[in-house]
Amino acid sequence: MDRVRFRDIKPYEVVGSLDDLHGPAQGTIRLPIWVRWLDDGDIDVTDLGGARMAYQALLAEGTNEIQAQLMDKNTLMRLWPQLSLDSRVRELWEGRFPELMGTHA
Repeated sequence: MDRVRFRDIKPYEVVGSLDDLHGPAQGTIRLPIWVRWLDDGDIDVTDLGGARMAYQALLAEGTNEIQAQLMDKNTLMRLWPQLSLDSRVRELWEGRFPELMGTHA
């Protein structure tokens, strides 16, 4: 019998358009506790490590509304090749937004 893992059936959300992403490109954001199960306080998205951690969590756990509120299109495009994502998340986003595939180093 094949084992079904939660990550294989988990529903992920994706914004309708990359232009919907209106989050800050600089400064701080605060992730809801249900997006990242630790209270990291304010996360500086100007800092590469902070931005990567926040975007990975938002892509994996965020609703499209919270993604639109906290993520920035240009930051996502810049970070995309560096993000550690479940293959289903990466395929879902690249399937919806083929321009992300062109950002790979």
